[in-house]
Amino acid sequence: MHISKENLLETHNRIKPYIHRTPILSSNLINEIAGAQLYFKCENFQKMGAFKMRGALNAVLQLSDEQKKCGVATHSSGNFAQALALAAKMQNIKAYIVMPENAPEVKKKAVKGYGGKIIECEANLEARETTLNKVVEETGATFLHPYNDYQVIQGQGTAAMELIEDYADLDFIIAPVGGGGLLAGTALAARHFSPKTKVIAGEPLGADDAWQSLEKGELIPQTNPKTIADGLLTSLGDKTFPLIQELVEKIIRVEEDEIVSAMRLIWERMKIIVEPSSAVALAAVLKEKDKFKGKKIGIILSGGNVDLGNLPF
Repeated sequence: MHISKENLLETHNRIKPYIHRTPILSSNLINEIAGAQLYFKCENFQKMGAFKMRGALNAVLQLSDEQKKCGVATHSSGNFAQALALAAKMQNIKAYIVMPENAPEVKKKAVKGYGGKIIECEANLEARETTLNKVVEETGATFLHPYNDYQVIQGQGTAAMELIEDYADLDFIIAPVGGGGLLAGTALAARHFSPKTKVIAGEPLGADDAWQSLEKGELIPQTNPKTIADGLLTSLGDKTFPLIQELVEKIIRVEEDEIVSAMRLIWERMKIIVEPSSAVALAAVLKEKDKFKGKKIGIILSGGNVDLGNLPF
């Protein structure tokens, strides 16, 4: 599917009344450490605490009245579950969320708080999908994929659109990559609104399916990911991968200790709460300082839904 500049502008206008236009912060100290000018787009301040609100809303707002009657369904262990539950609540429709039984309690609580109905399943993709199919069959709900969906991708791209609107001359935008919805949307936004800006992703070494997929030129699924960045455990999808392959310059892989120290730097120096997945983008810049020296860089801080009972420092 070709996603045009107009598609992205329509998406932004559609969701604008319902989302926060999140602030962009910078830190002189972090700029000094990085040797570059960094502009942090704070999606940790988005409604429900992450960028995923944008994509969920864009998809929900385009359902027909018939579809709205039956509600929406998805499977997610984290942020998309919360985003879809809240987007559905805003539109007064039901949300059925299939969550693995080992999903963080804090995320289950949030989904329930937004009025989502949780259906638990075993913690593997097969169980997620069979449980989801059963829910859809029984309820007639519309399945919305957490990232492998063009409406969701376009919604996620609006964070970078706002960043580019505020800072027109960025050399790079860096986003973390898990399933690729944020990265694909960010790359589309850069292509249409700031073609000189290169898009790069940060990815945990312990969950590097996107890096492997780009290296091989074909979709390599994620197997047994091990990383503290719990938002980045999923594989790319058949809709996100081609966009990333075409539009993203490279993926920088970072080690667990690099993720933790970048996260700590943001907490200590910027006085804001981000989850480990958010710190992956900064970790990538700090890892390859020579590449970014003296450049202007937008960094998307993807979310702040961190389990405070389980901090890595």
